[in-house]
Amino acid sequence: MKRFDWEATTRRNPERVADTLAQAARALPTATLHEAGGKIGALPSAIKPVAAGMAFAGSALTVHSPPGDNLWLHRALDISRPGDVLVVHVNGAYEHGYWGEIMATMAIARDLAGLVIDGCVRDGALLAEFGFPVFARGLCIRGTGKDFGATGWINHPVRIGDVTVNAGDLVVGDGDGVVVVPRERATDVVARSVKREADEAAILQQLKDGASTLDVYGWR
Repeated sequence: MKRFDWEATTRRNPERVADTLAQAARALPTATLHEAGGKIGALPSAIKPVAAGMAFAGSALTVHSPPGDNLWLHRALDISRPGDVLVVHVNGAYEHGYWGEIMATMAIARDLAGLVIDGCVRDGALLAEFGFPVFARGLCIRGTGKDFGATGWINHPVRIGDVTVNAGDLVVGDGDGVVVVPRERATDVVARSVKREADEAAILQQLKDGASTLDVYGWR
């Protein structure tokens, strides 16, 4: 069998969001980032953390994988850098466990920020124990193949739901879901999010003091 040259469709060093910006975003709710950016970047609600309390923020390392195959995920891990978030599209073949204990162990050793996959994973109990943030459609015990002749892409745009994710975009996940902010807008959106949180804190205080939402928001 002829092997596909995976380097031909792999971009190794895309521009990434700054680590300091990712750290600032990590402290912000995904809903706030989504709203502050103009209601952008919300990935499908079916993609959820595999265990309570998982959260992350980092720079997207995108993977377009052949269906039912996780070889391209291993390749992405091989070229990953600290702070990366693997964002994986699997061509709609959800019912496979593309990720588990082995890959999570490597991701932790490489100091990745998280995994977002539009598909399923397995070894759920171990993933919860490890604490490495994994956001997926669910758990599935069905294994994957490794077709060395199949075509995939790393650090090229992927489409998840109605969101196009580019390599280097800011990706943030928490218990509410996952939001993607284009890299070139990330600084502005994070700043707007910080202001939005401060404004909301003031509104919450008014409500605690007995105000009505109709008055606070001018809805009468």
